[in-house]
Amino acid sequence: MKIREITDYLESIAPLAYQESYDNSGLIVGNLNDEVHKALISLDCTEEVVDEAIAKGCDIIIAHHPIVFKGLKRFNNQNYVERTVIKAIKNNIALYAIHTNLDNVLGGVSSKIAEKLNLTNTAILSPKSGLLKKLSVYVPRTHVDEVRQALFDAGAGSIGDYDQCSYNTAGYGTFRPLPGADPAIGEVGTHERVEETKIEVIFPQQLERKVIVSMLAAHPYEEVAYHSIGLDNKFQYVGSGIIGNLDQPLDGSQFLAYLKQHLNLQVIRHTRLLNKKIERVAVCGGAGGFLLGDAKRSGADIFITADYKYHEFFDAENDIVIADIGHYESEQFTQELLIDIIRKKFVNFAVLLTQIDTNPIKYYS
Repeated sequence: MKIREITDYLESIAPLAYQESYDNSGLIVGNLNDEVHKALISLDCTEEVVDEAIAKGCDIIIAHHPIVFKGLKRFNNQNYVERTVIKAIKNNIALYAIHTNLDNVLGGVSSKIAEKLNLTNTAILSPKSGLLKKLSVYVPRTHVDEVRQALFDAGAGSIGDYDQCSYNTAGYGTFRPLPGADPAIGEVGTHERVEETKIEVIFPQQLERKVIVSMLAAHPYEEVAYHSIGLDNKFQYVGSGIIGNLDQPLDGSQFLAYLKQHLNLQVIRHTRLLNKKIERVAVCGGAGGFLLGDAKRSGADIFITADYKYHEFFDAENDIVIADIGHYESEQFTQELLIDIIRKKFVNFAVLLTQIDTNPIKYYS
């Protein structure tokens, strides 16, 4: 099948619009119309992973981390990034990254950690705002159902576990068609009063063009009265980190042993254990130190993430336990997540998990 079929599906789950400004998720090497037959899944894309893809006949590598974060000015094999990209291009292997956009969705990277820890009642730890918009459109009563359905079909009106959500207000509209107009209702030069319904729906901002185009196609008027505005509401299904609960509270040392076992860890760096049981748990795959305040405000007893610096551990201030489990370790199950996502949709498409350990950090014991 074509690369576009895979990327469209992945981006329906983790839209590129949800990635952070510094990120470079998406198709890095390749053409969306190229055909692919076998995918290799990895956390990182390195030269060794490209070699593995060549050996196994894979024509696309889907990685969590982008091999390219910043613009490259030269391709002359001077570093591992250039060498990896050149090797992929020479061997006609597409490179795709699904990074912070997968971090920022419920059911994404941090949700996978929560699943491994058997957390319940999970929710986004720090929901994002500014991602939702509201469309209001005035429709003659005769076409309300048709226009409303067009909005729903375009993705508007979905709120959590509910879809086809709208608010409808009855009223009437007035207008007078001027010379040159071709009115669907009324006549040129004649004042008209039409019974109308104001339909209001919420939608993610990245769907705006699709929603408006669909609405205009279904609307009978030559000139449609509508407006779309941004909302400050928190989008409870998009954001950073996950908060959840253990079924049974554990002592601090018991929980660390539980954490080590369930996430297959060699080592855990943590702050002083507090004199209370751990029940409410905050997690964030990768470097999540910026979420410490959210973890505290959420009532978490422990915050599990990676890449903490020495002085940052002091910020726990005996309010919470910080547990740094390592960057690779916190995201290792993302590979499993991606394979499950792809196989669920493309049953007959070959998806392989890399056998390369791309963790650049090793432990001596």
